[in-house]
Amino acid sequence: MNTETLTPNEVRRIGMSALRQALGPVGMIRFLQQFETGHGDYTRDHEAEEDRETVQSLARKVLRWRRARGHAGRPAEGTRRRKVE
Repeated sequence: MNTETLTPNEVRRIGMSALRQALGPVGMIRFLQQFETGHGDYTRDHEAEEDRETVQSLARKVLRWRRARGHAGRPAEGTRRRKVE
């Protein structure tokens, strides 16, 4: 087989077939996943997480919002209300 005359699609098809024969379908996928580059910007996303509010601060905002509108609400059946400072 003269690989210099194969099209990129033919090289891909033959290569995938060789991987599948050598590793099986699951092994082929696991091998290919090693070359997955992912997406996004980890550093930017991680730094943005540090700026996120805590559960407690969000709970305080919700309670203030509900009280301002005159409906503090009741806890759901089977739950208990915790004091949020």
